[in-house]
Parts: sequence; C-alpha cells; structure tokens
Amino acid sequence: MSDQPVSLIPTPEGYADWLLDLKTRIHNAQQRAALAVNRELVLLYWQIGRDILARQASQGWGAKVIERLAHDLRTAFPEMKGFSPRNLKYMRSFAQAWPDDEFVQAVLAQLPWYHQLALLDKLSTPETRRWYAAQAIQHNWSRNVLVMQIETRLLERSGSAVTNFEASLPKPQSDLARESLKDPYRFDFLGLTDEAQEREVEHALVKHVTEFLLELGAGFAFVGRQVMLNVGGEEFFIDLLFYHLKLRCYVVIELKGGKFKPEHLGQLGFYLTAVDMQVKAEQDNPTIGLLLCKTKNKVVAEYALRDTAQPIGVAEYQLVESLPAALQTSLPSIEQIESELGGGE
Repeated sequence: MSDQPVSLIPTPEGYADWLLDLKTRIHNAQQRAALAVNRELVLLYWQIGRDILARQASQGWGAKVIERLAHDLRTAFPEMKGFSPRNLKYMRSFAQAWPDDEFVQAVLAQLPWYHQLALLDKLSTPETRRWYAAQAIQHNWSRNVLVMQIETRLLERSGSAVTNFEASLPKPQSDLARESLKDPYRFDFLGLTDEAQEREVEHALVKHVTEFLLELGAGFAFVGRQVMLNVGGEEFFIDLLFYHLKLRCYVVIELKGGKFKPEHLGQLGFYLTAVDMQVKAEQDNPTIGLLLCKTKNKVVAEYALRDTAQPIGVAEYQLVESLPAALQTSLPSIEQIESELGGGE
C-alpha cells in the first residue's frame, strides 16, 4: 500500500458525486436505525407496563413489586438505562393511558420516550394526547417544542381567529387557511411588556424570527419586514410579509398596538390588492391578510369582515404577562424539567 498522503491522490472522475450519494445513503440508514431502535424501545416499555398492570390486577401485587422489579432488571441489564422505579411507573401509566396496542404500534412508536412522558404529564384526556401526538409527528417537534405547544394551549388556539375564509375562499383551501391561524398569538418570547409599541413588537418579531415562525405554525416562510410597494407613484410599507407553503399564497400581517377597529381592514385590504397585483405569481392563490391587535371585540370583528370580499383573519397577540420578577426567575427551565425526569435512572 502506498504511503502517499490521501490528499495528494488524484480524485477519479465522478468520485465526488458518488461520495455525496454514499454520505446521503449512510445518513438515511442511520436515521432509519435510530427510528427502529426507538420504536422497539417504546413498544418494550408499553409491554412491560401492560404486564405490570395485568399482574397487579390479577394477583394483587402492590407498589413494592415495582421496586423489586427495578432492582432485578438493573442487575440483569446493568448497561441499560430506563429501569428505575420511576420509569417503570411511567411504563405502567403509559400502558394504562393507551390500551390500544395497534395505536401504540402505528402512531405512538414514532415518538421518543420522553415525548411520551410529556404527553402523560401535561395532558389529562386521550383526545388531547392524540392531537398533540399527531402534531408532534407531523411537524417533527422536539420534546421542548412539544412541551411549549402544550403549555401555550395550541389546541385551544388553533383555528380560533375571526375570519371570513368560508365566504372568501374555495374549499378545501378555506378550511386549511382557517386552521392555519390562531387566536391569541403568544409573543412572550420577545420579553416585551404590554406597553410596547407596534414598531417595537415588529422589530422584535423579526429579531426572533425563528420563534415567531414556530408560533405562526407549520408552512409559514418569512419574506420580509416593511416591504415597500409602489402604487401610483406613492410608497406603502407592509409590516410583515410571509408565504405559506401549503396554502400556496402570500400572507400579509399587520400589527395594531391597540383595540381592533373596522377601519383597519381597509388598509389591510389595500395591501392585499397591491400584493396580488405586483408580487403574486400566476400560480399563487389569492393573498391572505392577518390583522394582529392587542384586543378585539369578536362581534365587531365578525361584522366588519362580513362585507369584506378579501380573505382576512383577525386575532389578538399577547406579550409577557405581568409576573413578579422573583417568580419569573424561579420558574423551571425545560432543561431542569428534563433533568428531573431523568434523575431516577
């Protein structure tokens, strides 16, 4: 074998493309292997939990049996984590919460174990757990994001904005557009108080655009802030412009620092027309507007939208709630919570 350094060996024709293809295939194989391992682990934990439930029910075993089982399993498999008494109790709760083994195999096994614990700890009904589990799988949420979405009550907020989509958009786009909007939007990640002005909020949203996109939901892509449009020789500036990949349309977002007023829709409607005329491509769907205000009267918003032909939604936004400084600093972080969950292993 030659001692010539590898870097000096001439690269054969086509080698770079072949190497790139190999890297992709190896990466995909690693991902499939990791998913397979996770699936088997989740199914194993469910089976252990089911067995504990069955034996406690049929043979009257008490809680002490879990302590004994934890000791014996850790002795038999010292290299494996996850057999602490705390985790075994979670396995029992997991099996109790999900008695349908087909659903566990087909759906839940796609989520890591710590996602399962978040669903168990944070939610109390099978319906809400199913909804958040499906969302976590569809959008590939990390556990941190899953916890954040649960704590900010995403389910209750989704599809709650006041809109005229049913009258202004064809199905099924109207349903997808309605489900794509929330009410209220939570911008507590900005660290601003309720006294913040519109431009402050707008600037902070762009500065924290990753968190903003997460709060907006799947499908939104950021286009720009203070986007200039020239209409009849005059310049107009859109607060925030997005493109929604699933709806295949532009979304104009306007911020209002006070209470919703019907006249706000006139300005937003003008922007929608300008974007449709100057920015929208032929294959794009009609532009949608989202008016974000601090407060709104729902009935007033519904009346104002009734005679508006353009697709517009109205929702509130929330900044940091008034918490004493001492309490804010004492709230546990996600990292602390995860440390607590893993502390018994």
